[in-house]
Amino acid sequence: MTDAVVRNAVPVDVAAICRFGERYIEDHYTPIIGPEAAAAQVRDWWNAETIAAAVDAGLVVVAEGEGEILGVAQRGRHGDDHVVYKLYVHPRHRGRGIGPRMLDALIAQLPPGTDRLYIEHFAGNVRAAAFYEREGYHVARREPSPTGDPALDVVWRVRRLD
Repeated sequence: MTDAVVRNAVPVDVAAICRFGERYIEDHYTPIIGPEAAAAQVRDWWNAETIAAAVDAGLVVVAEGEGEILGVAQRGRHGDDHVVYKLYVHPRHRGRGIGPRMLDALIAQLPPGTDRLYIEHFAGNVRAAAFYEREGYHVARREPSPTGDPALDVVWRVRRLD
């Protein structure tokens, strides 16, 4: 376990969150989904406008330590369902309990009475799949990728909270 502090992100964190995404997300995804799709993840989901809107809405938590952002997690909605859309930990700090703590922080933000939380990830992200399974998120469905590449299928997992 690291001495990271997990907290709600605030507007002053936006630039650091974007830098985190620019530094780690493409390298993380390239072997899983290919360089073009990995670059699109950073371009579409880690830009200042998108991150600022999520932070302003109170949907992002960060893990902070050693003077830097060590992890980022973000939730949102898919219809009526609450969903974790981002959960990333700095490669050197994985396996130290930061991911579960960020999940707990996102759960703490949910409205009272929320009975389940979904997580989605690319099918090719087997490390994420194993982590989410350990944390009690079980496969609910799998959406085939429009590209036909099974690694880009979206796996939806759910955990009961009640």
